[in-house]
Amino acid sequence: MAACSPIIDIGGGASRLVDELLAQGYEALTVLDVSESALAAVKQRLGTAAARVTWIVADVVGWKPPQTYELWHDRAAFHFLTEASDRSEYVSSLRAALRSGGHAVISTFALDGPERCSGLPVKRYDAASLGATLGDDFKLIETRPHDHLTPGGSLQRFQFSVFRRR
Repeated sequence: MAACSPIIDIGGGASRLVDELLAQGYEALTVLDVSESALAAVKQRLGTAAARVTWIVADVVGWKPPQTYELWHDRAAFHFLTEASDRSEYVSSLRAALRSGGHAVISTFALDGPERCSGLPVKRYDAASLGATLGDDFKLIETRPHDHLTPGGSLQRFQFSVFRRR
């Protein structure tokens, strides 16, 4: 993927992904998060480099993308969508945002992961159930489990899946 391919990080919050992508020379970066304060913290951390990123304060549910992207990255936002209507709207945003042939990397709690996170209920997935939710427009390319040890010492099981938009 060329450094100029548009990338969007869904629920990027205070993640350091954007820092790493900037360091590797990526230029067409967008970070979307519902929390204005989380994005402000990242902007402050990045300093002048923050001007090289498009920042969007929005809920991905019902969001209308202003452009298309080559890569959609979602580390742990989708599993908070416990209502079918919210998941449907997310998938509509994903379809509108991701170019044909583009890739979506979506991480959720695994089937044996926690049932709640930060006091909120979550929906758990494996690659097959996530793929079924996304629909036939997306082909599963790769999946892998990930065990995350929280700062409090708890184990959280995730699954990461990569899909290609048909």
